[in-house]
Order: sequence, then structure tokens, then C-alpha cells
Amino acid sequence: MATRASNTRSESTADAAAQLDVLGDECARTIVVATSEGPKTAKELTDRTDSSSATVYRRINNLLESGFLAECVRFEDDGSHTTAYEAMVDRLEIEIGADGIEVTPRSTDE
Repeated sequence: MATRASNTRSESTADAAAQLDVLGDECARTIVVATSEGPKTAKELTDRTDSSSATVYRRINNLLESGFLAECVRFEDDGSHTTAYEAMVDRLEIEIGADGIEVTPRSTDE
């Protein structure tokens, strides 16, 4: 099985509070952990989280908007392909200062 990343969102529009709120949800955290192991389809994430597909899709959309996930195309050995999601971060830097809270997602690629 080969994967080819094709990000559908070029830049995160989330503020620090929204990013922290997204990660406050157990289902979203499970999705981030699962996709850090490699790209996963929505069906695989639904099975992994024991949540409804509607809940998983809502969390995926929140994670995409926050810059924690990216969409990619996963090609199977039989030539078929499907949309999958992969984690874009493996750590967060949180800075608290006089101007408020700043969240900076980081990847090992940086």
C-alpha cells in the first residue's frame, strides 16, 4: 500500500483557544494518535474511536481546520484509492504571556 499526501487545506485558521478546544475532545485526541501511526480512512477512525461516523467526520473537520490533520489519497495494491487522513503535528508548544496564549503545532519534519 502506498500513500501520497495531497493537502486540501493550505493554512490553519484556528486561534489558540480553538486549537486547545479541539484537543479537549477524547475522540479528536484518539484520531490524532491513530493518524500519527499512518494515514487512516474515516471508516478506520470510526472503528478505532467507537464513535458514530457523523461524530468522527465532525472531529476530522475540526482537526483539519486546526491544522492537526491533512487529507491524503491512499492507493491500495488493487489500484483503488480512498481519502485518508494523516497527522500533521507530533507536539505542541504552548506559550503563555501578557498577550495571551499562543499554540504552535510542531512536526518532527521541522
